[in-house]
Amino acid sequence: MACTATASPIIARWAALVPAGTAVLDVAAGSGRHTRLFLQRGNLVTAVDRDVAALRAIADDRLEVVEADLETAAWPLAGRAFGGVVVSNYLWRPLLPAIVASVAPGGALLYETFAAGHERFGQPKNPDFLLRPGELLDAVRGRLEVREYAHGEEGQPPSAVRQRVCAVRLD
Repeated sequence: MACTATASPIIARWAALVPAGTAVLDVAAGSGRHTRLFLQRGNLVTAVDRDVAALRAIADDRLEVVEADLETAAWPLAGRAFGGVVVSNYLWRPLLPAIVASVAPGGALLYETFAAGHERFGQPKNPDFLLRPGELLDAVRGRLEVREYAHGEEGQPPSAVRQRVCAVRLD
């Protein structure tokens, strides 16, 4: 099963903040578009998702695939830290502290997903899966240093409302 989706332009732009040669965690990795990006950059990658069929099709010795339902089971990577943690198009609020804690000193969190207001453009419509204004900032405050943050409509004409944060752990 080949992955035809390309990496998010924002994640690709921020990827340089992930230290070379460090391990990267791709949360809710889906088809593996960001897993592939970081493998191409020479990183080790741990990709976690509840459906890992597409991830298992990626033939690379530097890839660790973790099958887990992140919304019903305990965080499967407790105690592990990564030079980069990537989350795209996924939100499960109870995991936010574990995701932030997974960023190693010198590492980066690259997080983007849908936000309040997106419901007028399509799925998700449930506010449980839409970030509130400033929510990613609140999640990293006092833990990571924000390098870039955005919240708003994207596309011309607008087709989505997204929130993004790129933050690094300096300690």
